Amino acid sequence: MTNKTFRAAINEALSQEMHRNPDVVLMGEDIRGGQGGTAGEVEAWGGVLGATKGLWATFGSSRVIDTPITESAILGLAAGAALTGLRPVAEVMFFDFIGVCLDALYNQIAKFRYMFGGRACTPLVVRGMIGAGMRAAAQHSQSPYHLFTSIPGLKVVVPSSPYDAKGLLVQAIRDDDPVIFCEHKGLYDIKGEVPDDLYTIPFGEARIVRSGKDVTIVALGRMVHQALAAADILAMERISAEVVDPRTTSPLDLETIVESGEKCRRMIVVDESAARCGFAHDVAAAVQGELYGALLAPIGLVTPPHTPIPFSPVLEDAWIPSAAAIAKAVRATVSGEQRRSAAGV
Repeated sequence: MTNKTFRAAINEALSQEMHRNPDVVLMGEDIRGGQGGTAGEVEAWGGVLGATKGLWATFGSSRVIDTPITESAILGLAAGAALTGLRPVAEVMFFDFIGVCLDALYNQIAKFRYMFGGRACTPLVVRGMIGAGMRAAAQHSQSPYHLFTSIPGLKVVVPSSPYDAKGLLVQAIRDDDPVIFCEHKGLYDIKGEVPDDLYTIPFGEARIVRSGKDVTIVALGRMVHQALAAADILAMERISAEVVDPRTTSPLDLETIVESGEKCRRMIVVDESAARCGFAHDVAAAVQGELYGALLAPIGLVTPPHTPIPFSPVLEDAWIPSAAAIAKAVRATVSGEQRRSAAGV
């Protein structure tokens, strides 16, 4: 394997699938980077954070399509392309912008297969960035994967590592259903071992990132790394934390999460998406239904406050679920259990 960044893994997945299948096309604002460039170059960045850099030079304007600044047109174009046999990968840049093209996604793309009795195949991937921590303020820092998860007909992917990013994106491109692919902008520069060859990671298969026995921590995307940091802190206090990364929210590998919860008998769910009606609440309710009476303590939730994301660096850092906040939640779960035991409850 080769050590690669998350960004490079995304780029490689796109490039290799485009080489393998001529029906794969890319579309979105500035994904080519624009013509003109500097110093004689005809290509600039290749997307706002460079994830598609170099692809236009290889595949040309018929397969790497720079679009106008109109997300509704991007998803409309992608929906039509998918219905006619292509495999479009549409980028909306920041998923905060999904509101201006939600009808195409919510009322059209997600429902084609169902409304046409399975005869309409919509192999479409929508890529976009999520996540706070980059000082991008309230309109460019949200993580709305919980919104997509609530829409029947969509598959939702939230990778946390370069290895997962490549394998899950290849799987998404090959899938015959529409897939929402959420890339946390705070992960683009992290590195990890990634095979040079093509490979896929099936949807609906969670990963045990770290084994433990005292408490299960469920986390997605960048929060996986916060959970691992919390596990290191807790290990010094002789609390063994198991970290589970679902990787996809729809389909959700509830079985693996429940098995971990059954073993550890305590659980914390970390979620950057929402303080209310979010992914953490969904997981907690599902697990509680499966393990009622088997858990030693209520399931703890670590989420941001129910506020827009601040632009102030100090406030933004306080808004994001941190390793310290996760460790604190675990301690509260364990100490709460001890208090109930002492009281004879």
